[in-house]
Amino acid sequence: MLLVTGGAGFIGSNVVAALNDAGHADVVVSDLLGQDGKWRNLAKRQLADFVPPSELMGWLKGGRLDAVIHLGAISETTATDGDLVIETNFRFSLRLLDWCTATATPFIYASSAATYGDGAQGFADDPSLPALKSLRPMNLYGWSKQLFDLAVAERVKRRDRLPPQCVGLKFFNVFGPNEYHKGTMASVLARRFDDIKAGRAVQLFKSHRAGIADGDQRRDFIYVDDVIRVVMWLLATPSVSGLFNVGTGKARSFKDLILSAYAALGSKPNIQYIDMPVALRDSYQYFTQGEVDRLRGAGYNGGFTALEDAVALYVKNYLDAADRFR
Repeated sequence: MLLVTGGAGFIGSNVVAALNDAGHADVVVSDLLGQDGKWRNLAKRQLADFVPPSELMGWLKGGRLDAVIHLGAISETTATDGDLVIETNFRFSLRLLDWCTATATPFIYASSAATYGDGAQGFADDPSLPALKSLRPMNLYGWSKQLFDLAVAERVKRRDRLPPQCVGLKFFNVFGPNEYHKGTMASVLARRFDDIKAGRAVQLFKSHRAGIADGDQRRDFIYVDDVIRVVMWLLATPSVSGLFNVGTGKARSFKDLILSAYAALGSKPNIQYIDMPVALRDSYQYFTQGEVDRLRGAGYNGGFTALEDAVALYVKNYLDAADRFR
């Protein structure tokens, strides 16, 4: 039996889909569905149980699992309720880590590229305490993820007991099906696709930094299928533990992302560049790019989908389809 926390969310529901497709009907999801239609992410799936997070630790007592894939979190980078974020993202994660340690259960958890802050310290996934302590997350969400990475690293340094497999994954800019419930936290492509399809102008930010063209702010965009392949490889390779970036290793511009969508539809681009809000200009990231050498060095050779191909898959199979859900 496998547990996926956050299993009704974007990445989580894609993990559940991959597990079902691999023949696992014994998948337990722990999540909150709310009233924003998130249940649709699981409408095609088979589950052994669905457990609210508030009941999970009690549900786990005396039980056994083959693995825990911990993706549940408050993931909004604009979140402001510090107490709720720390309880949800940090303390709850510690309780799951302790349970997996006590029961010798493999534990794969979501960290985030948000831990890198403005990127001034680079994007190397060095798991050592000194390297992690040098990072300066720019928001509450990133800080909560950083705290948990540090807690795991401290246990590694002290040679404390840990789960037989303990893996943290620093996801970069993931996009793909089932992200629609995320609102402003969904990818730019998901949020702007209806405008692209209708021929309306797609607005991107102008650059306010010398030497960088409008729309050329860059991110490490990674298609969710590539993320899922990494997770499935880890489940099949329990000897691998550590903290790893999950990106493509190649930054691409927001302009590239949107132009790829126009190309997938065979339509003429219509992009309008607007001023970035003044409040964002000092803290806006102009570049993120995950170093993925450590993941490859651990044995992962699954590769990553080129941006144009990934966008075409997303557009043709989901965004421009009658049923957008996986």
